[in-house]
Amino acid sequence: MQRLHARYPFLEAARDAVATEAVDLATVVEQDRAVVDRARERVVAALEDGETGDPHREPRVELLSYPVARVLVSMVDERILVRKYARAEAATAYDRFTADFETTTELKSVDSTGLDFETVLSEFDLQAVVRETTDGYRIDVGTYLPLAEDLWEDEWHLVNRALADGEVPVTEAELLTLLQEAVRSRIEDGLPFDVPDVIEAALEDDVAEIREVLADLELTREIDTVVPELFPPCMKALLDGIQKGEHLPHHSRFAITAFLSNIGMETDEIVDLYRVNSSFGEEMTRYQTDHIRGDSSPTEYSAPSCATMQSYGDCVNKDDLCERIPHPMAYYEERIDDADDDEVEDWRDEESDGESASGD
Repeated sequence: MQRLHARYPFLEAARDAVATEAVDLATVVEQDRAVVDRARERVVAALEDGETGDPHREPRVELLSYPVARVLVSMVDERILVRKYARAEAATAYDRFTADFETTTELKSVDSTGLDFETVLSEFDLQAVVRETTDGYRIDVGTYLPLAEDLWEDEWHLVNRALADGEVPVTEAELLTLLQEAVRSRIEDGLPFDVPDVIEAALEDDVAEIREVLADLELTREIDTVVPELFPPCMKALLDGIQKGEHLPHHSRFAITAFLSNIGMETDEIVDLYRVNSSFGEEMTRYQTDHIRGDSSPTEYSAPSCATMQSYGDCVNKDDLCERIPHPMAYYEERIDDADDDEVEDWRDEESDGESASGD
């Protein structure tokens, strides 16, 4: 059983197994370098390769490396690392459970160290909302939407699905992708978290190494750069409405607040944007922003997809890039990627100069 938990450390049973053994994480990080080294390898491999590296030969080391890796990610405290780490763990899990499922034609594993299809469905409480059909599967729409939320390709948009009787048809391969998203969401949930000082002290060097890798890959610009000139047209329009003091409906406020949070703006910065609005109330605005950011709720909300923005009536001023981009974040990331570093720095300097002038 320990081998199964080491192979799939995100399972509730794996978490229970660690708790049952009464493992003192502080003692582990101070005395068991094999666990810490493997944990660091998981995080570095997530950044560099998009997976978690080769498993350790000892199941106990592999199992314990997972909670320690989550500690390391929390200590680094960069949103891009959280996202990439969760995606890498989910990608590794996907490779493993699809291999397990392929051991028989009925999607059931006969390997005692693997998972069968029904167990994975049960793990995420999906057995009651997924049913097999003659040509694939159907999944309850209320379950489909959050699982497909971060899948930006057109085929995942609900408007491109033959929704019937509250169910969405999916192929076997698509269902496996949705299971991967369920794993990613679980792993990302709760990251980052506060780490006790005694554990932080023991992991300082490992965190420094991860930060170096992160800096070398220049990934943090993806979330730390706020350049309104590169915003998608919908978000430009909402931001312009805020700055003009217009009253935005709730769905519009949610969309722009989630977008600004996703690209790295802090609560204080977002609240300041709303101050010019005639309906501004600092306490409520701060509460809503903290909730969307996941600071006062268990979920960090993503900006709505383009399809959702269209349904809101917030999709305006579409340009050529909008025609092939399914999500505002994908739009912004592509514009940032296409911009020269010097251009980004110029925009930053202009924004800084503007702030200085307004404060004089």
